[in-house]
Amino acid sequence: MFHGAITALITPFSDGQVDYETLEELVEFQIESGIDGIAPVGTTGESPTLSYDEHKEVIRRVVDIADGRVPVIAGTGSNSTAEAIELTEFAKKAGADASLQVCPYYNKPTQEGFFQHFKTITEEVDLPLVLYNIPGRCGGAGLAIETIERLAQIENIVAIKEATGSLDFAAEIAQRTELTLLSGDDSLTLPIAAIGGKGVISVVANIVPADVKAMTDLILEGDFVSARKWHRKLFPLAKSMLGMATNPIPIKAAAAILGMASEELRLPMVPLDDSQKAKLQAILKDYGLLEE
Repeated sequence: MFHGAITALITPFSDGQVDYETLEELVEFQIESGIDGIAPVGTTGESPTLSYDEHKEVIRRVVDIADGRVPVIAGTGSNSTAEAIELTEFAKKAGADASLQVCPYYNKPTQEGFFQHFKTITEEVDLPLVLYNIPGRCGGAGLAIETIERLAQIENIVAIKEATGSLDFAAEIAQRTELTLLSGDDSLTLPIAAIGGKGVISVVANIVPADVKAMTDLILEGDFVSARKWHRKLFPLAKSMLGMATNPIPIKAAAAILGMASEELRLPMVPLDDSQKAKLQAILKDYGLLEE
């Protein structure tokens, strides 16, 4: 159902408020660049520091702006099953095409708890669900392959954003389930595609959507030789930029340098320091996004 280049969209701020005008510009830029889907209010969209009203309004606005031109996979996950259901119900009413559901964080459920959490959401809201497995954001707690196998039997669970960083684990998912496998790490999109992945929910696509799309198009066509050329171009950008600080700090800094959006974040996230920004400018120049 979902494949190719899907952008994990940043949430722009201005003077402490969500900048909805810039949000519209960002969505239009993505669509004009040919992106295959947009995923607002996930980790990259700073969902932990948005109020519930803001969270819902960003979903509503992105759905309205996209206007059916591309699928919208709304981040509606929570460490509270009741809150995840509430957000997912809103996303469905707003017209989102699917829900991106991160594994519950901080309270560190058992594997049975994970299973019951996602199962209950699908029972309460009839909306396709994309699992988001990212142990690094969840206190080390992630889905075991056996739990993913069980969840894959539920009709409305259609895909998984795999962000463990383990190619072996991604291969297990591809081998043992029929879920659409999406990379959750820009640097691993091509390797995961080699074992059955169908695309990426991408951070770097915020600034280079056409390039990420070019690579995933070739992947889906089965032309891995040509796709590898794009991988080699994108890999240093993904590793160098995204390795500078916790996401979305570097991508917001890059967006600001490129004049796309403010670098403003909400505490406890803080911007890059001046020396880091200078390094980031050099990275963007090396990629060809800034003039020498």
